[in-house]
Amino acid sequence: MINPPSIKYELADKQQAIAAGGIGTLLQLTKQLDLRKEINRAIPLFKLHLPYDESDHVFNIAMNLLAGGNCLEHLEDRRCDEAYLNAVGAQRIPDPTTAGDFCRRFSEEHVLQLMHAFNRIREKVWKQQPDEFFDCAIIEGDGAQVETSAEKKQGIGINYKGQWGYHPLVVTLANTREPLFIANRSGNRPNHENSVTRTRRFTLT
Repeated sequence: MINPPSIKYELADKQQAIAAGGIGTLLQLTKQLDLRKEINRAIPLFKLHLPYDESDHVFNIAMNLLAGGNCLEHLEDRRCDEAYLNAVGAQRIPDPTTAGDFCRRFSEEHVLQLMHAFNRIREKVWKQQPDEFFDCAIIEGDGAQVETSAEKKQGIGINYKGQWGYHPLVVTLANTREPLFIANRSGNRPNHENSVTRTRRFTLT
């Protein structure tokens, strides 16, 4: 009974579209919360910004994930997508090699400082919530198996299921499902290992 007529779709020559259409709105939110300034203050990894600063790299990696990428190599797809570049308001973005160099500059302390920066921004958002939002905060810590396709990455391990990967500890605000802190662990470590110690360390100011 369902027998639609022939349909022809046409797009104007100047028409542009991307699947992750909400990226522009997210970047407007980061601008409103002054996230760029907070990131650059938390992880001063560069002496000069030529042309990218620390927040450019963090946003670049995050936007790549939101646009469907799952590794640094997929940044090349973003670099060649004119509609994506227009959506994020960039003439160019860091390539996979440059992004990889940025990641290698990180120490464990830098990662922790970056997570603290995100939580300081969260406090700005929480202050805008109604009074009942502050009645009770539930902090949860749990492990999550993250499988990878590699067997020689630093710190990788094999679990009892035969999966190669990592077993990070994720500390979240259960009320809003926000990840507050993440501590990476080898894939063959038990779920409870160091959870109490790390949860105590990961406290909000």
